[in-house]
Amino acid sequence: MATMDQLREKVLACTACKLAATRTNVVFGGGNSNARVLFIGEGPGQQEDLSGQPFVGRAGKLLDKMLDAVGLSRDESIFITNMVKCRPPGNRDPQPDEVSACMGYLYEQIRLMRPQYIVCLGRVAAQSLIDPDFRVTKQHGQFIEKDGILMMGTFHPAALLRNPNQKVDAFDDFCKLRDRLLENKAQL
Repeated sequence: MATMDQLREKVLACTACKLAATRTNVVFGGGNSNARVLFIGEGPGQQEDLSGQPFVGRAGKLLDKMLDAVGLSRDESIFITNMVKCRPPGNRDPQPDEVSACMGYLYEQIRLMRPQYIVCLGRVAAQSLIDPDFRVTKQHGQFIEKDGILMMGTFHPAALLRNPNQKVDAFDDFCKLRDRLLENKAQL
């Protein structure tokens, strides 16, 4: 059985798909690997590729503000990663073969973490992990249980920067997550 550190070393050396040839850094993930909540995006952007850390650009700053507003933090409350660990050129959606090459790593992160909640940030992650027909604009904020984990899809922070009128719905989703966490904690 691998540890999170062993998995990180394996991912950092990965050359399983064509994204390895164009990356600056592998973005394994960040935060508390013992957290009850795992956030999953689609793939690193330019700032993430440069730093090797997830969600550090403008979208990451918005994500941090939303987390803070509901009393969650990267360092303590969540772990955040992406479906693919290397930046797709031009920030395009990851292609099926790229997702396929990385999904084993993501599933191993999930197995090692054993999160109670997974929040899929955006359409690509939600369609890959929750339901191929998932529609973020219609199904955001709904909890769906899969393999004993409550999963929810919500708007990707980058999409909120492009379409700010969706911030209210996204914030409501974060409030639902907070309420579930508090409710669950009270039952312990």
